[in-house]
Amino acid sequence: MLNYIWFGLIFVSVVVGTINGKIDEVTEAAISMSKTSVEIAIGLIGIMALWLGIMKIAEDSGLIQLIAKALRPITIRLFPDVPSDHPAIGSIVLNMAANMLGLGNAATPLGLKAMKELQELNKHKDTATDAMCTFLAINTSSVQIILPATVVGLMGAAANQIFITTIIATGLSTIAAIISVNVLSKMKRFRIESTDND
Repeated sequence: MLNYIWFGLIFVSVVVGTINGKIDEVTEAAISMSKTSVEIAIGLIGIMALWLGIMKIAEDSGLIQLIAKALRPITIRLFPDVPSDHPAIGSIVLNMAANMLGLGNAATPLGLKAMKELQELNKHKDTATDAMCTFLAINTSSVQIILPATVVGLMGAAANQIFITTIIATGLSTIAAIISVNVLSKMKRFRIESTDND
């Protein structure tokens, strides 16, 4: 689907550029932005390698497990339907820890693993459970204690100026996400009707 959207955007820009007599400007902009995207990508490689290396050291040294242990009481309250000793809780905690440390790329596989493990507990395989919705909301709005590597790479020293506001904004967005999920989960239209087979 995304390929069709990109093709549509390129096709429309070429057609409109041709009609307006600005096809040279369209071509020049495409080449210029291609060069810029490569420069940005190469610039971020070093930063991503650094942060992923730090994440690996933190994992091997036990820091991630320490953060996971600290977050465990919170996750048990946020996910009451998930048994406290279920592997999904561990994956959720590690995902949250990685997101808090600004390592979105490292958090993605953990998030997918957590969602797969939550699906194993799901009695209605075609419908997301409250725990799955809560996890998705928290994962999407995640609190950032350390700015993402991409932000640091793009903003450089100026990234320090938005440190406090980032924590406040992401903290409030996470609280709003949790409240929204809890309110919506109590509404009748979003509840799954119990059947005798459950």
